[in-house]
Amino acid sequence: MGVTQDVVEADHTAVRVALWRALHVRADPPPHVLEDEIGLRLAGPDDGWRDRPDMDVDATRRTRASIVARTRYVEDFVVEGGVEGGVEQYVVLGAGLDTFAQRRPEIAAERGLRVFEVDRPGPQTWKRQRLEELGFGVPEWLRLVPVDFEGDWWGRLAEAGFDPGRPAVVASTGVTMYLTREANEATFRLVAGLAPGSAFVTTFLRPPQDVEPDQRPQLEAAVRGARAAGTPFLSFFEPAGILALARESGFREARHVPAEELDRRYFADRTDGVRPSRGEELMVAST
Repeated sequence: MGVTQDVVEADHTAVRVALWRALHVRADPPPHVLEDEIGLRLAGPDDGWRDRPDMDVDATRRTRASIVARTRYVEDFVVEGGVEGGVEQYVVLGAGLDTFAQRRPEIAAERGLRVFEVDRPGPQTWKRQRLEELGFGVPEWLRLVPVDFEGDWWGRLAEAGFDPGRPAVVASTGVTMYLTREANEATFRLVAGLAPGSAFVTTFLRPPQDVEPDQRPQLEAAVRGARAAGTPFLSFFEPAGILALARESGFREARHVPAEELDRRYFADRTDGVRPSRGEELMVAST
């Protein structure tokens, strides 16, 4: 039976991403890039969720590969490039149904990492309730920060215990396309002002004409769907453009992480067509 709420509910896009992560485990043969069915438990969809049009196993093969690849890359970066380098703060912007805290609690327990999940108040309230219902709870080191992204969300993050004077890893996946260029610039500048040793890992959506020909119809359909849902895609970037934005915002270094790099890193030797598309790629910037 699906989860119902009278007042608040999860963001539909966040639910879809969580279901794609679970579909990777259930439909794609091992080795799995990411094993995450906790998001599925949080979402609590009806039993027929795999029959949804947006869960078509063949049509979404490369999309879900991109989803699990970006999540795995960010988490590897947090652990290998952040925590092992002494970083003790991890901020997830537009957290949705991110489950790093539930799948990797030992990182916080053993290495003192504090995780800040930043999202809109309604979805945050819903997620807190679901974490309690499922027995995960919200430990002291996990801060769910409800914010209005059009308001002083940076101030709310500080009120939750975030220290901008100490190094942090800030991740933003599946967010930049929903923001205007001005809003993206503002976020970039804020993160670029963090303490030296901080890093920003973000995804960006390429223009439809800049992706693989066989992937363009799906991206164009996603653009139409987002517009119809009232959450239109507002910003597309080519790699050179987002790297320029990062440097203009004050980051010391910025690097594009193309789909080909994710393919080599996580999908080597696969012959089943499960590999990421270049429709959405990653950038890593450091202070």
